[in-house]
Amino acid sequence: MKKKERGASIRGLEGPIRPFLQPLAIALVCIVFIFLVLIMGWMDLRNLDKTLSGYMEIKGLGIIKNAQYAAEDYFQQLTHKQQPGFDAVTSDPLTQDAFSLRESLIMELVALIQEIDLGLEAKRINYELLRSLCDKENLWLIAFLDHRGHATFKNRPVPEDLLSMAGPVIRGYQEVRVNIFNRSDGKEGLGFIALRRKSGNGTILLALDDEGFQYWSLKISIQKAIEEMIQDPDMAYFVVTDERDNILGQVGKPIENQKESPQMVALSEGTGAVTSKKIMLDGKNLIEIAAPIRLGSGVNGMVRLSLTIDNVDRILKKESGRIFVSMAFLVVIAILSMWFLYRNQKRHLNKMQEMERQLHQAERLSAMGRLAAGVAHEIRNPLNAISMASQRLERNNIDRLTAVIRDEIRRLNRIIEDFISFAKTRKMEFSQHNIMDILQEIVLLTEEELESEGVTIKILRNDSPLMISMDFDKLKQAIFNIFRNAMESMSNEGAIDLSAEPKGKDWISLKISDTGSGLTPEEIEKIFNPDYTTKDKGLGLGLTLAHEIIKGHGGDIQVQSQPGQGTTFEILLPKDTKTGVSNQ
Repeated sequence: MKKKERGASIRGLEGPIRPFLQPLAIALVCIVFIFLVLIMGWMDLRNLDKTLSGYMEIKGLGIIKNAQYAAEDYFQQLTHKQQPGFDAVTSDPLTQDAFSLRESLIMELVALIQEIDLGLEAKRINYELLRSLCDKENLWLIAFLDHRGHATFKNRPVPEDLLSMAGPVIRGYQEVRVNIFNRSDGKEGLGFIALRRKSGNGTILLALDDEGFQYWSLKISIQKAIEEMIQDPDMAYFVVTDERDNILGQVGKPIENQKESPQMVALSEGTGAVTSKKIMLDGKNLIEIAAPIRLGSGVNGMVRLSLTIDNVDRILKKESGRIFVSMAFLVVIAILSMWFLYRNQKRHLNKMQEMERQLHQAERLSAMGRLAAGVAHEIRNPLNAISMASQRLERNNIDRLTAVIRDEIRRLNRIIEDFISFAKTRKMEFSQHNIMDILQEIVLLTEEELESEGVTIKILRNDSPLMISMDFDKLKQAIFNIFRNAMESMSNEGAIDLSAEPKGKDWISLKISDTGSGLTPEEIEKIFNPDYTTKDKGLGLGLTLAHEIIKGHGGDIQVQSQPGQGTTFEILLPKDTKTGVSNQ
């Protein structure tokens, strides 16, 4: 990790992270491979689904086309001009199909008249609704006549020739009179049905002009055509509507009316196109096909046809099972391959970690060898001072000499403790503590000494607890060593600031700032080395021990300093430390 000119980031975070890079990379490769296999399988299933859906769409369009041809044929038979002189129902030499179609048309109109009659009797239909019904169903005339032929309701004036032809029904001589196909030769070209009301009080007269006759002939033709098509076992419903969304023919119940549907809007604008979609109806999976249709009469319409796709689902289920088995086989092979690769890399990684540990131990032994010479040198100086002081006890101030002896003994004790602490390896014991407790104890221990030297200390208190997982005593020792280094960097009056605050979601930032002599970039590079010190006395192991302890907590130390402007140590500690042994 590179160190900047005005700061240094110590390798405290590299130790716990590096061993997990290899397994993470292997797992990532395995996940990517499995993801690609799943994507390929999903694409195969989707392509198969599109192919089968396309087949069903082609089948549906074929059914629609056949229905269109049949409807056009029936329409031609219905609208064939009957020769004069033949009765509308019985006398025209018609084919059996044509006779059946004409009978169906008459029965539909009679059923409509009876439904209107019952609605009026039950007061479910009023005259306003009747006028709307005339417009919707292309009825030229609906009139209610009394026994004298006077209209009690009519949507338009009743022509005299119609009253004359319906006379036998009006006077009660007949129950029904039909003249739909031999329409009058007047300017309207009207056909009519006169039917006695169910109550016997009056007559209902229904008349069709050429446009209405064409409309009802088309409805009967389409209805008969789609009733023949419904024999297909895959068909669920078949609905044909015109430009006004009136139903011209229907078999089965569609999922919804879809009035003002996008297909109908496109049809009215002359841009209709075939569309298909999958739907669910009564627990069955269907594919609905919507297509524009143009009949021989020049009427534009829209067809909605639905087909069951049970066979398609069975094929998809069978193929999806085969594809998933293949994908599972590939995934198992991929996982086994990655596992063998991971196992092999882990074995090599363990060997590298062991070599690194041995190299680290060798470096420590080498450093301890260099330190041993320094210890011998450092011990010799206070021993000489003690020897000289003891020789002068007899002729000098005893109190002053004994104070010198005590100071030198303390120096010896500190040198020995630092050397032993650096040489020993102990396992840390982690538990949850508040970092503010350590700062308060350090301030309590050094407060009197700082006041005597004219150094002020300021601690930025955090009201909320800053709990982290730590070895309390060792972390206290590490922070105290850095704090002691800040104290010793100031020869005269100065100030030390302490602060602790959360940094991000998982870290605590602890800062120790002083107004001391500061450090050069070269000194920042070396301050954590065990064989480097700027002090005249001692081994200079305080910062080295602090670095080892913080590294054992999974933390990091960053240093920012300039000569003559003081130094700031920022200690970053994780809230949840998961490390093992710390070498101190």
